[in-house]
Amino acid sequence: MTPAGWKRWAGMAAVVFAGAFGIWALSRYTTLGRAATWERQASPGDLSAAHAFLADNCAACHTGGQGATADKCVACHADSRVLQREPTAFHATVGTCRECHPEHRGGSTRPTAMDHTTLTRMGFDKVTSDDKQAADRLRRWLAESDAGPHPGITRREAALNCVACHGTKDRHQGLFGKDCAQCHRTDKWTLPEFRHPTPQSTECAQCHQAPPSHSMMHFQMISAKVAGQPHAQVRQCFLCHQTTAWNDIKGIGWYKHH
Repeated sequence: MTPAGWKRWAGMAAVVFAGAFGIWALSRYTTLGRAATWERQASPGDLSAAHAFLADNCAACHTGGQGATADKCVACHADSRVLQREPTAFHATVGTCRECHPEHRGGSTRPTAMDHTTLTRMGFDKVTSDDKQAADRLRRWLAESDAGPHPGITRREAALNCVACHGTKDRHQGLFGKDCAQCHRTDKWTLPEFRHPTPQSTECAQCHQAPPSHSMMHFQMISAKVAGQPHAQVRQCFLCHQTTAWNDIKGIGWYKHH
């Protein structure tokens, strides 16, 4: 073949190769674009800000035919510090995530919505699968009634060990024991129906303990003097405080200095 022939052949080969590469690249780009479009169309909503970087990677959290699975959550969120803290140690045996950590609710919504009924169900399922006799006792106990100790909580919810997670947040400092369900419900700590004894009551210290500042000179030098009770004792809460709020001081009004 003459030099001119070689040049023509090499030129034609280059054109064919470039065309083939272009078609492959276009096909690849179109496929990826189509996949990304499909994922956006199938998404039930935007991810939270923390997970926004996974918006085009459904497989990072989802498994075909199963939805979001705990093993994929654990792959990113496994952290021994979570299991070492009392309020979050229960995650070690839960085995599921999506019931309490729902996603696709928008970028401004934190993906955490605690569901105590889920914890109850998982606990009951474990009992019924591990111990037949315990399961029978549990079924009989449930058959008697589902009424809890008060209208704001069910019997199943009352079976939870509240202190296991909330012990470090006990504002009663142990004065009321460990059976939180006797008064509280699972959706909020506040008790709208609770009423203090008469404002003339002098037994506040039966339920309330003074803050640390009341055990220091700060109490006699500032707190008692501001309230106009320079000779008050720490346990005589009624001399300075009102039942509306701790910072509602008699004769002064709203006063916060701690």
